[in-house]
Amino acid sequence: MTVLDRIAISAEMAMAQSQPALLLDRVRKRYGASFALDDVSFSIAPGEVVALLGPSGAGKSTVFRCISRLATIDGGRVAVLGQDMAGMDRRALREHRRGIGLIFQQFNLIGRSTALDNTLAGRLGHAPTWRVLLRQFSADDRQLALAALDRVGLLDKAYQRADSLSGGQQQRVAIARVLAQQSRLVLADEPVASLDPAAAANVLGVLRDIARERGIAVLCSLHQTDLARRYADRIVAMRHGKLMLDQPTATVTVPSLNAVYA
Repeated sequence: MTVLDRIAISAEMAMAQSQPALLLDRVRKRYGASFALDDVSFSIAPGEVVALLGPSGAGKSTVFRCISRLATIDGGRVAVLGQDMAGMDRRALREHRRGIGLIFQQFNLIGRSTALDNTLAGRLGHAPTWRVLLRQFSADDRQLALAALDRVGLLDKAYQRADSLSGGQQQRVAIARVLAQQSRLVLADEPVASLDPAAAANVLGVLRDIARERGIAVLCSLHQTDLARRYADRIVAMRHGKLMLDQPTATVTVPSLNAVYA
């Protein structure tokens, strides 16, 4: 690699870090006569953890669906990793989704498969079709998956069935999966709703630390305001499809959060 190549790569990385990993600009989404999202705007920087709060029906799930383009917006703009999601054809969208990692409340693991095999699922979008069909991943993919499990503290559980792990451990496998996917944006939809307080704190702590280490942007919907205040860099709160709050966590007051849920 020449000096000019290194300079070009460095400039490209710097540009990627300077622009938002996620941008919603005056996004509107209508279902029938009602707006699920009404003029919603916020952004997330690389390495930033943003908690998305709001009562049931606030529009949080619709935000996630619009970001991944499982739902089509009726107005405004959604840009992920610098690319406008609305302008992509099916192939471009499939390629772009490789950079978006998903973590769910119910873990979405294959219980009878090992923690390693579940982590390797993060490589499905990167591997040739024949390897996917035969479940024959390369040595590099396996090393990447093992390193991801090591990072979340589960290397010793790599060959253990996922359904034999605790809830907190299964959610950490889900985090390892998005690391193996080499995601640059992670959408975590109530990832600790089914966990006890200690396991929830552990999972969110791992997610926050990894985001900062690797420059991964995280949007995490939560119902527990105390966890949002403890682990998020910023809080975005919604009510009835409208943005009610967008502030650094340190400046968010208890009365302002209570107003969201009133």
